[in-house]
Amino acid sequence: MKYDIDELDRQIIKLLSNDGRMSFTEIANKLNVTEKTVRTRYKNLIDHGILEVVGVVNPIALGIRAGAIIQLKVEGQKLFDVIDQLQELKEVRYITLTSGCYQLLIQIAVPSQDEITDIVKTLNSIQGIIEMNTIIQLEVYKNTFDYI
Repeated sequence: MKYDIDELDRQIIKLLSNDGRMSFTEIANKLNVTEKTVRTRYKNLIDHGILEVVGVVNPIALGIRAGAIIQLKVEGQKLFDVIDQLQELKEVRYITLTSGCYQLLIQIAVPSQDEITDIVKTLNSIQGIIEMNTIIQLEVYKNTFDYI
């Protein structure tokens, strides 16, 4: 069943994107609606997979201080096998299918530059990856979950 997001839903999402612990009462007061309305909208957003409530971790606080974006050229018939293997690597935090010369783009997050080298060696051992372009992230200036 399709759920159409309206302006009130967008405002609720925006408030929760800025403060995921904001109470329904506070949201209702800010938006001039009842708490029941916010609670119902919130449930609909969750039930339809539009909103997922998670804790966002500061990676630096956990000792994750290095990262890289890696483009992967993959043999066509092994694409999904490669994706399955990448999904098993805890250091890989993002995988996307892309257009162009490289079929996959992944992002890794690790404690130090040395671990980037280790991951590149691991990637080199995955059958089906035929070429790699590694872009080391030097500094991150923006990383947001605010889509509205």
